[in-house]
Amino acid sequence: MNDAIKGNILTPGGWIHGAVTFGTRVADIHGASADPKGNADDYVLPGFIDLHVHGGAGKDVMEGGDAIHKIAAIHARHGTTSLLATTMTAPPEDIDVALAAIGKAVKERGKNEARVLGAHLEGPYINAGKLGAQPNYARAATLAEVQRLETLAPLRVITVAPEIAGHLGLVRELANEGMRVQIGHTLGSYDDGVAALEHGASGFTHLFNAMSGLHHREPGMVGAALAHAQFAELIPDLLHVHPGAIKTALRAIPRLYCVTDSTAATGMPDGEYMLGRHTVHKCMGGVRLPDGTLAGSTLTLDQALRNLVGLGLDLADASARVSTHAADYLGLEDRGRITPGAWSDFVVLDRELKLKAVYIEGERCDLNDA
Repeated sequence: MNDAIKGNILTPGGWIHGAVTFGTRVADIHGASADPKGNADDYVLPGFIDLHVHGGAGKDVMEGGDAIHKIAAIHARHGTTSLLATTMTAPPEDIDVALAAIGKAVKERGKNEARVLGAHLEGPYINAGKLGAQPNYARAATLAEVQRLETLAPLRVITVAPEIAGHLGLVRELANEGMRVQIGHTLGSYDDGVAALEHGASGFTHLFNAMSGLHHREPGMVGAALAHAQFAELIPDLLHVHPGAIKTALRAIPRLYCVTDSTAATGMPDGEYMLGRHTVHKCMGGVRLPDGTLAGSTLTLDQALRNLVGLGLDLADASARVSTHAADYLGLEDRGRITPGAWSDFVVLDRELKLKAVYIEGERCDLNDA
């Protein structure tokens, strides 16, 4: 027997005022096209998808063990129904521990947890001159090493600095193996970015942050993204990127999508937390290294949605940027949209965009679960 949710349902064809019936997957959508402004009912949106998650609930992905399950649970309580567990630049043995745990979590979604779709390998194949908050274990990549890491967990996204010797050829090889290669933590030029895209790179890691900036005579990596990218991730916590720069990217990149880059400090009080081998400090909503460098965030995707709407996006557009575009980036046709046959991943929001319910693969998540 199928369950049902009533309200203003956002479908690929627009808003439907009615009900969606579902089991683990969507069975049907009943109702008529309507403008949500014409009623006072809840919004039913596709579940949020976060492709850049380092931690939450005091836990860091690099810990391995059951940390990823606690992280997936805290993000589920904020509407994230699927995610990529994201590693830090680290010694090989640390990355192996993290990926082994991620690989198990991909196969074993626990109750009240977001689905872990795989890993985002953010480093170690980055430029040591643009570490941001990454520990200094950067090194050049080899196809053989990446293939070995792939045996531990599905590598859905991999961040690479394309200007490092040998990396352009690797970008093509990784893209040919089905990985989404992102440009990030890079001192590369505009030309380096264009060349990487031509070799199969498909996105940019936390656009604007930890990359060469835009100047009108030296467009830099940001310029390459704004001029050529179809996809890029961005952290809309309003600390990492100025609202004006967010609006610039929204106009330039058709399927810009949002990530949290969340850390262990997410959902926790101010204090000290681990980010890989770094100790970071949460204070006044931000997370920083001792020298003041931003070190990930405490953002959740329900707040990201509200921030986007606050910047002037309509709700349907904002929803796509915390869900559908990320699914499309990974080539997932059965997530990030409410349509018959898709996974039953939903969020229910009141008229003030506060979360009322989360469904993950048809199961209602306990928002109060610890």
